[in-house]
Amino acid sequence: LMGGSFALALKRAGLVKRVIGFSPSSATRERALQLGVIDVAASSAEQAAAGADLVLIAVPVAATEATLKAIASFITPDTLLMDVGSTKSDVVAAGQRILGARMACLVPAHPITGKEVAGIEHADVFLYRGCQVILTPTEQTHGRQVTQALALWSALGCQVRQMSAAAHDAAFSAVSHLPHLLAFAFINAIAGQAEGADFLSLAGPGFRDFSRIAAAEPKVWRDILLSNQQELLVQTRFFQSELSKLEKAISQGNSAELERLIRLSSQTRGSWTMAAKTSAD
Repeated sequence: LMGGSFALALKRAGLVKRVIGFSPSSATRERALQLGVIDVAASSAEQAAAGADLVLIAVPVAATEATLKAIASFITPDTLLMDVGSTKSDVVAAGQRILGARMACLVPAHPITGKEVAGIEHADVFLYRGCQVILTPTEQTHGRQVTQALALWSALGCQVRQMSAAAHDAAFSAVSHLPHLLAFAFINAIAGQAEGADFLSLAGPGFRDFSRIAAAEPKVWRDILLSNQQELLVQTRFFQSELSKLEKAISQGNSAELERLIRLSSQTRGSWTMAAKTSAD
């Protein structure tokens, strides 16, 4: 989804002459060719990276280090190397272990967009249009590569911000990773009850909107939650504290306190505006 959409967007913007793609799945490679997402199907990650001006790694975050190890020797000083993972400290750490001097080429990126569905067949040329993209270059990253990354994402219609990998992971543990964790728990809590199926049959638009992200791809989100576990567990404690306040107000029949807590939430949510288009991620 993410890599295929990126390739389609680059093509539509006239930013590339040829796209070479690799997936471990031969069926995925063939489908990418059929859909015009790639021009050449490589037989390995190494072959895909060889001679490339731009390399995008679009894999589950747990596979980033192995992918970097496979392609490292093909990264030249002029290569722009990016990923699109939802966590960044792990990408930086993997790069520092694997890339050596080639860290100068790495500009970790997180486009704040996506879908609940995965796979090349869902690649969308407009997926990145209007979305926010966070770049987390390191002190080792060359300014040339940062400038290229800024220009490239901007040319795709994105709003680009820069921050440290640590600041990124702290922020997204709160606004992305925790909401997904809660959605997974919420659905499982209902489904695990004896009458869960009956309850679900009565659900309406509010349930649909609240639970949408629970349909996310399991392996992708398993890796994200584990790779950012320290920051995520900080956020779960904040959440548990607020849930306890609501539970206490309800159990004590304290209508004034319950209303105060709801009003605080309502006012905070009502004053929030989205910086750019976001979706499943």
